[in-house]
Amino acid sequence: MTCSNLLIFFFFILFLSSLPKPSHPQQILTSFNISNSPWRPSQKRLLSSPNSTFAAGFRSLPTSPPNAYIFAVWFLNDSDKTVVWSINGNSPVDSTSPLVVTASGSLFLNDSTGENLWQRATNGSRLVLREDGNLVFGNWESFNFPTDTFLPTQNMSLNGNPLVLKSRKDLGSYAEGRFEFTQGNSLIFNSTDGRVIKEDNGNTLISADLGDTRLRRLTLDIDGNLRVYSLQSSGSWVMVWQAIQELCQIHGSCGPNFVCMSNGSNTIRCICPPGFQTTIDGACERKIKLKTDPKESKFLRLDYVNFTGGANQTDLQARNFKECQLWCLADSRCLGFAVKFDGKRYCVHQIDRLLYGFWSPGSEVAMFLRVDLEEKDQSNFTGMNSMLETVCPVKISLPLPPKESKAEKRNLAIICSLFAIELIIGVLSFWAFLRKYSKYRDMARTFGLEFLPAGGPKRFSYAELKAATKDFSNVVGQGGFGVVYRGELPDHRIIAVKRLKNVGGGEADFWAEVTIIARMHHLNLVRMWGFCAEKGQRMLVYEYIPNGSLDKYLFRPNNSRSEEGDVKEEEENSMSFNGHRRQNANRPVLDWNIRYRISVGVARAIAYLHEECLEWVLHCDIKPENILLEDDFCPKVSPISAKLANKKDKVSMSRMRGTRGYMAPEWVKSEEPITAKADVYSFGMVLLEIVSGVRNTNFQQSSMDSDEWYYPRWAFEKVYTERKVEEILDRHILDNYDDRVHFPMVDRMVKTAMWCLQDRPEMRPSMGKVAKMLEGTVEITEPGRPTIFYLKEN
Repeated sequence: MTCSNLLIFFFFILFLSSLPKPSHPQQILTSFNISNSPWRPSQKRLLSSPNSTFAAGFRSLPTSPPNAYIFAVWFLNDSDKTVVWSINGNSPVDSTSPLVVTASGSLFLNDSTGENLWQRATNGSRLVLREDGNLVFGNWESFNFPTDTFLPTQNMSLNGNPLVLKSRKDLGSYAEGRFEFTQGNSLIFNSTDGRVIKEDNGNTLISADLGDTRLRRLTLDIDGNLRVYSLQSSGSWVMVWQAIQELCQIHGSCGPNFVCMSNGSNTIRCICPPGFQTTIDGACERKIKLKTDPKESKFLRLDYVNFTGGANQTDLQARNFKECQLWCLADSRCLGFAVKFDGKRYCVHQIDRLLYGFWSPGSEVAMFLRVDLEEKDQSNFTGMNSMLETVCPVKISLPLPPKESKAEKRNLAIICSLFAIELIIGVLSFWAFLRKYSKYRDMARTFGLEFLPAGGPKRFSYAELKAATKDFSNVVGQGGFGVVYRGELPDHRIIAVKRLKNVGGGEADFWAEVTIIARMHHLNLVRMWGFCAEKGQRMLVYEYIPNGSLDKYLFRPNNSRSEEGDVKEEEENSMSFNGHRRQNANRPVLDWNIRYRISVGVARAIAYLHEECLEWVLHCDIKPENILLEDDFCPKVSPISAKLANKKDKVSMSRMRGTRGYMAPEWVKSEEPITAKADVYSFGMVLLEIVSGVRNTNFQQSSMDSDEWYYPRWAFEKVYTERKVEEILDRHILDNYDDRVHFPMVDRMVKTAMWCLQDRPEMRPSMGKVAKMLEGTVEITEPGRPTIFYLKEN
């Protein structure tokens, strides 16, 4: 053989050795019996259900120790091969532990200690996997020994006793975790339409894909929440229902001293409160240890933070905030106290430990955390507002009584003379009093003040309001109507006093406004508590809304303006009616549900002014600065000096009213009368700003044509021409926008805004219909494109 032939033969041998060796095909079993025994983990066997929905067999674990296996049941056709049951999650076996069916009818699988994991499976001849996922051997069924999952048609009780679900330890392990679900007998999980039914009261818990026929499972996840998952056509699982919406309310989500926070998704954050720090091993401990002397302690306020559960709580009934605080200081074991400012004497002391802490605006609780006096940390849990201080009395000094008259020491003649003079003066004074009384009585009858509702506005004296406002020193707002002062009444109610200016000949208008506003009772209107008409002063007293106005939550400080005029307007509007300067840098961002609720509340309030009052009330200045928010985000429209008229009349104004950017086109058209549709236009602009989070005047750019920078037209083009609704949404909560959940809500808000912003007043709906459009009780047709009134449409 020549050298060339030898070389060719050598390369041929190398080629054959490099070819892949044929792999053994996987063996599919319909049942496992003594003839198939033993079944070792290294063998490529699979026990399949009749229609191949489920599979059973040995599964290797991705974590240490190596060569560790569990015997499990899993979905065969999903992308992750999700395990729904295993017999040895706590005791994995190695590759030398086979599954055996004995001649006596028992099933054997020994763990590392030699104990049979299947000791209850007897009196059988074969192991079968049914189509519903139930693994059966004789009288033994896997459905009677669940791990972390219930499958459809699986009973949640055995012989009247509830079956227990136990969560997994973590994603890489099938060992038992911290959470259990032990009340399964009170629920029925139906796979055909996605319902979870409570047996005790018949209530039905509906999954998000109700009615679809698809594979589902009910799983106790590692975070302790019970969820229903639905298998999609793509092979992935989607969560369609969960038992607890706020994950932080699951006890044990975070460790001691931690505060659990959630942004509404299925993720949580565990945060150390101020005065604490995270250690190397992940615990949360105090920076400075508390001293036993109460004088060496202070409290940091954590709004909407609560610590719940366990024997570490002491529920008390304190008469006031100060008493609750003093009781905590007197107990060296007290680590803090929780209060509610609702007048119900809620006071809870945290003793020895701080467990299960969570943050939620729905808690309505303020937690006062006890720290060392030298602690320099500041609270990083700020609420919507600073609660009212109810322990600081207002000191009002009364004038000294007049000195005693010396007339009694005079002689009888002088006394008689003076008596006669005093009698004449008394008669004259009484006559003057009757004349003044008749005048005020006639005025009251004329303007209906006698018919104000019971418990209606109080008539304050000038001295009372001067003392309440500390000589009108605390200015919290001002505008064309006058100045607003913050005050406190002797009963500790906080008030906003609107001191009108330039009343002049408008005395009748003032009394008419008092009469009409006093009769307004609506959830979404700021309530008037009283008035003052004395010494030429005209003042209105309203409830004080400390949470501030809507603009502080919509418009973030980095939204700069493009024109100098806008900057000036921003400064002029920097104070709301109830007087809080806009400090929105640290304000929380409103989510879509709260924005929708605010929109509906404002629409109902304006509809009430237009359609339900005895007189037609026009607001004339609807803008975010005049929409105030309570602690629960309930909106209240502030009543500025509105125009009052008969409902059938048109209104003619001697001057323009309102704020640039929110005024309807008819304000600048001298031939156009002003109707309620002017308020509809202003509300439409506010509604568009609630969706976008950007003030309409901020959108103007001098480099663009005027019809292009008209904000409503730009929004219309994005939504209805380009079909890019996400481009007009507030970028601060764009990540939380879910098209399936939020689109119907946002679509109603945008369509309603476009109808409100029509150029012609007759094209705009009434406010009553606007409220129904937002509520979804009337159908909304496609709106026309809003245009600037002085530009012709292309």
